[in-house]
Amino acid sequence: MTVAPDTKKKADAAPKKSATTASAPKKTPAPEPETPQASLPARLLTFAASMITGFWNMVLSAVDRISAFVFDWLFGGKKALYGLAVTRILFGVTALGLLASNFGTRLYTFGAGSAWNGEMAEPISDFPKIWIFSAFHAAMGNDVLYTALYVLLAALAVLFVLGWRFRIVLPIFFCMWVGFIEANDMVGDQGDNMFRIALLLLFFADPAARWSLDARRRAESGEWFAPGSQPALLGTVFHNLALVALTAQVCFVYASGALFKAGGAPWEQGYAVYNPLHTMRFGTWPVLSDLVTTWGPMVVLFSWGSILLQVAFPLALLTRPTRLIALVGILSFHIGIAVLMGLPWFSLTMIAIDSIFIRDRTWQRLSAGVVKRWNAAKTAPPPRTSTLA
Repeated sequence: MTVAPDTKKKADAAPKKSATTASAPKKTPAPEPETPQASLPARLLTFAASMITGFWNMVLSAVDRISAFVFDWLFGGKKALYGLAVTRILFGVTALGLLASNFGTRLYTFGAGSAWNGEMAEPISDFPKIWIFSAFHAAMGNDVLYTALYVLLAALAVLFVLGWRFRIVLPIFFCMWVGFIEANDMVGDQGDNMFRIALLLLFFADPAARWSLDARRRAESGEWFAPGSQPALLGTVFHNLALVALTAQVCFVYASGALFKAGGAPWEQGYAVYNPLHTMRFGTWPVLSDLVTTWGPMVVLFSWGSILLQVAFPLALLTRPTRLIALVGILSFHIGIAVLMGLPWFSLTMIAIDSIFIRDRTWQRLSAGVVKRWNAAKTAPPPRTSTLA
């Protein structure tokens, strides 16, 4: 049975007509309910609570970051090992240089010849009254015994430089050095105080971990304690805390010295450098003193510049560019004191302590450069010598 074409067309057209012509009525969306506006006091309270919460979260986040940094810094390995090694070496050189330069006058300066100042009978310092520091004071009247102790102290200074059995040498050297330098208070200076304080802090650090005979022995036989063990971690913490204490001590000395200078009229008026350079005690090089102080603005620059350098030193350590400027400035400052004022051992003591602010990678590069040039010098041909006919 077949369907007629007209009937089929009508059947196909019928649903199309109903699909296009029959449309459902559009629904209008229901209006959203209006959010009630809070009153002004309520808005202020909400805003204040939000600000306080955000600030508190920021503080907690900062505390967490600082705590993580401090924990990692304290326990993440010993810091400034090369810098402290330089401190150890320069301290030993300072002690050895002071002993060698005064060997000819040791009895007059420190021994029986200094009895005229009364310190042999009643020392000004309290250290000679303590038995552990009293060896040199007790031997002041005996020239032979005093000389023997003097030579023994020089030998300990050599071992101090070499870093041989440092944990044994350091306490003996410390007691003998303090007893020696404090037996005659008249010939001391502020460098002796810094030397003594720094030596005390070195008890808790590891200055012989690099560039020493102890370091060579450790490389062959290993460390006393396994890495990561409780004693090793405790030693790391003590080392890093000693480094912090040494840094704080240096910053206190520089900042307090600058503030003390700023309160004096000679420093305020800019001529303070002139006076000591023209005295018999500190003007050790009269020609250089005249050369440096001939031009007035230069005197003012040195006087005011030393104050600014010292007071800015602690803050300058915070970033690498300013730290480089501060270290170059403070090194020049101490070299000037050593040469112009005749205080080489004081200056060398301060330079030794300032060595901790130079990064280990810098010391390693310097060491590698020195070794490379030393090895190259061994294989280099000898220089030619010209002969005249």
